[in-house]
Amino acid sequence: MATESRVSSGVTSQTLSRGLSILELLAARGGAASSSEIAAELGLHRSITYRLLRTLEEHRLVVRDERGSYELGPRLASLAATVERDLQQASMPALRAAADDLQATCFLVRHDGDVAITLTSVAPRRSIVTVAQHPGTQHPLGIGAPGRAVLCQLPVQQWPEELGERQRADTAAVAGTGYAASRDEVIPGLHSVAVPLVLRGYVPLAVGTAFLASDRSPGEIAERLRTAAAEIAAALDA
Repeated sequence: MATESRVSSGVTSQTLSRGLSILELLAARGGAASSSEIAAELGLHRSITYRLLRTLEEHRLVVRDERGSYELGPRLASLAATVERDLQQASMPALRAAADDLQATCFLVRHDGDVAITLTSVAPRRSIVTVAQHPGTQHPLGIGAPGRAVLCQLPVQQWPEELGERQRADTAAVAGTGYAASRDEVIPGLHSVAVPLVLRGYVPLAVGTAFLASDRSPGEIAERLRTAAAEIAAALDA
């Protein structure tokens, strides 16, 4: 029987909450983590963490890499595919074309509470090295290009209080440049560019790309992403 704890919103399952926290942690990291790292970050006993991970692994919500560390599993992608299915289906051709043109992973993110979360992503088909961007990956609002491209669409009153002056200025600048760019901000060595995607009836969205290096300028990359954003909007209107 799952252990339960009472919180202000009612009776909830503590075991389920802990399992979801593991998934959220891995999504926020954007990469693998060992069971001991997960236990330390969540403040859980290692034996409890191991049991939770084994359950998540059994359902293919997490998988182990060659070092035995855990990362988000393929089952999450199939679950995520049911969320805003029309939007995801409309975005795939545009993201695929942009990924091949830029030779970099391209993705669609949406506003979700205090983060921007990846709905779908496409890796280039003819690239030796690519950056993985799994559905469910979280981007802090105002931090990194995707987070700023989403946050700039929200009223300033809704911006996270913990944002620094530089992050606020960079987010506000997106309105003028039409895109956000970042480097070494979320993950060391990683570049990212993102453009806002404004669709009637949808929460704030953004089209982004992540890469290790590119011979194109951020402005050139942003122009290609704007084309993809326009294609997504047109596909939804069709």
